[in-house]
Amino acid sequence: MTDESQHSELPLPAPIPLDFDQLRLKSRETRAHKVSVSALGKPVPDGASFAAWFDSLPEFLGAKSLRAIVNAIVQARRAGRHVLFAFGGHVIKTGCAPLVIDLIERGVITAIATNGSGAIHDLELAETGETSEEVADTIRDGSFGMVRETCERMNAAAAQGRTEGLGSALGRLIESGTAPFKQLSIFGAAARCNIPATVHVALGTDTVHMHPAADGGAIGEATMVDFRALCSVVAGLGAAAPDGPGGVWLNVGSAVIMPEVFLKAVSIVRNLGHNLDAMQTANFDMLRHYRPMQNVITRPVRAGHGHSVTGHHEILLPLLRQAVLERLAGRPA
Repeated sequence: MTDESQHSELPLPAPIPLDFDQLRLKSRETRAHKVSVSALGKPVPDGASFAAWFDSLPEFLGAKSLRAIVNAIVQARRAGRHVLFAFGGHVIKTGCAPLVIDLIERGVITAIATNGSGAIHDLELAETGETSEEVADTIRDGSFGMVRETCERMNAAAAQGRTEGLGSALGRLIESGTAPFKQLSIFGAAARCNIPATVHVALGTDTVHMHPAADGGAIGEATMVDFRALCSVVAGLGAAAPDGPGGVWLNVGSAVIMPEVFLKAVSIVRNLGHNLDAMQTANFDMLRHYRPMQNVITRPVRAGHGHSVTGHHEILLPLLRQAVLERLAGRPA
């Protein structure tokens, strides 16, 4: 009987002596390089303009991607194409709503879309001047999300949104009401400026869904209206003329919902025969998540048309806004 605890091994080959004198070398002059002096950062003098400072950034990685998306936005607006700003709740929670509103009012952002969280924080900030509770504290006693007013207002928007869409109804509710801080509402600005505004809800993910009066039927119908409205906007992200620039989809701070919604909208639009080859996309967030990488900047667009800039919203969005405005004004950026 063979003892399974014993086994034979083939002998290892003897080390092969290498003759390093036979290495094939080439001239450094013939090698392709990823770094050149033309791409290096440049110190700017004291008191330099923003445009000069932005132009001084190194032409690498995040700075290169930021420049690319600034150029894409400027070209899209000059060609009359949409720039759609899709965002998560943290855009509002990091104090960036006024920047987004300014770009809406200036005609740079031409459509907005968000998840349920973004809509809730926008509503609460407009009506109370405050939003976002400390979940680690309130989850322990079961009081997390247990507020009356927010659900009542979102329910009202959903009921009206059965026909016009949740985003449009929410914007009109805020803009036509007496909310003391409605000038800080992204959806209010969208209603005032008459641009598409949509909310894409995953039932069970938002605090207002916990309320006993939450109307799942109305929420579902309203967000379905919004999904189809969003598809119409995405259909306009292609080029207006052959070889012309396309529109831009900005995904800012949504790691799951908006990238998934975008991917489905792109499939619908292409299935209906719309060419999106000129479309450009970008993802802005603190981390590189799987879905934005795949569903926003890789799968839906041609190579070189998807851009990723990793960092804090409260830093990146002011930079993006100022750089775009400088370029639109004809100043280098």
